[in-house]
Amino acid sequence: MDHYHLRWRELLPQDRLGVEVKQGVQSYRTDFQKDFDRLIFSAAFRRLQDKTQVFPLAQTDYVRTRLTHSLEVSSVCRSLGSLLGEHLERNNALFQMTPADLGAIMAAGALAHDIGNPPFGHAGEEAISRFFRRNSIGRDVLAQMKPEEQADFLAFEGNAQAFRVLTKLQNSTNRGGLQLSIPVLASILKYPCASLNKPIGPNIAFKKFNYFQSEKSLFAEVATASSMMPHPTVEGAWFRHPLAYLLEAADDICYHLVDLEDAYRLRLLGSEQVAHFLESVITSTTKLPERKLSRFTRSKDRVEYLRAFAIGLLIDQTIAVFIENEEAILEGSFTKSLLDLIPATEALQAIKVYSQEHVYHSDTVLEVGIAGFKVLETLLEAFTEAVEFGEKGGARTKMLLKFLPDQFFCEERRISTDPYTRVQQVTDFVSGMTDRYAVKVFKMITGVDLPV
Repeated sequence: MDHYHLRWRELLPQDRLGVEVKQGVQSYRTDFQKDFDRLIFSAAFRRLQDKTQVFPLAQTDYVRTRLTHSLEVSSVCRSLGSLLGEHLERNNALFQMTPADLGAIMAAGALAHDIGNPPFGHAGEEAISRFFRRNSIGRDVLAQMKPEEQADFLAFEGNAQAFRVLTKLQNSTNRGGLQLSIPVLASILKYPCASLNKPIGPNIAFKKFNYFQSEKSLFAEVATASSMMPHPTVEGAWFRHPLAYLLEAADDICYHLVDLEDAYRLRLLGSEQVAHFLESVITSTTKLPERKLSRFTRSKDRVEYLRAFAIGLLIDQTIAVFIENEEAILEGSFTKSLLDLIPATEALQAIKVYSQEHVYHSDTVLEVGIAGFKVLETLLEAFTEAVEFGEKGGARTKMLLKFLPDQFFCEERRISTDPYTRVQQVTDFVSGMTDRYAVKVFKMITGVDLPV
């Protein structure tokens, strides 16, 4: 067996994290379909239905939440995985798997990719980080920690929280949490390094981080089991698993295009503006389907068709670039996003620039995002103070402690003696909240809304 075939065989093991004895095979459901089902039925996935994608606390049911976004990314990922599987099958590099299996791996990974995001989207991540940088209570508790532990909170990362949720917080009595298949977990590791001492250089894989110190050994276990290549000079860092490039591309495809569609439905953009951007993606490699487009009498239908057509083209362009750069991806020398190299990259960049100014920085988004900072700072301050002072605190502190669910304590509802663990119990609680629940608890704590 040559290096190419062996490499792919090592990258796609059929083991599960935390499972030593393999369970019996079901004729109607593959292991990777089980992963998909476990995620669909998990509480953490359900909570995504009320977590911000772009437009927080939207008053219309049409716009995407993190849940609908994750389902759409999953659909794109299934196509990308199946296409890669067909390529590997043609090259006799798919061992004891089918192209559909690779599609199922990618579909499951996509369901999980945003599962660690806090309320209010990326503003929520920044709000948590800001609390530990600027709030006196946050700074005081961080002063008790090691530098590598402090870094986990000073740049709070939803990707690292996702790995924690999947491998420890969900089904917490199991070693390995949900005990997902190794390739599914590897597919979500876009930033395979720790928060401190990240590799320096232009590699997109080290722009952020993907695990907290609390999951350091579990992350290493997944990286080793999936044959991710260790970084030669930075301990605790690896080069990306190939599937992570495809998941990243699917995520970017969806948010670039569907955010435009949502902005149109919220009347932040006109139909002609949205159609222009989508048409620029399509014409990067083909002609517009004028005959089909002429049948639409409603601008809404035209926009939806153009979005669907554009996504199909981007899937084809993405898998073509992956195959073209497969050797570099396998050896760890590929440092860019796949979408940087597709024919439609300039069209996508134009969408990104326009969206930053007119969608992500619109009054609708900014107003709720600003309020989200205050909501999360208040929650973090209250519950951090509660776990720090414990039963020695005042009456309010004791009541706040009783409000924390059992899973955020040690046995018999004891508070951990380790400051890192104490704070992480708070960030687990707050980051797991939905947007509306965070607002509800904020109102309760501040006395804005009384239960009478």
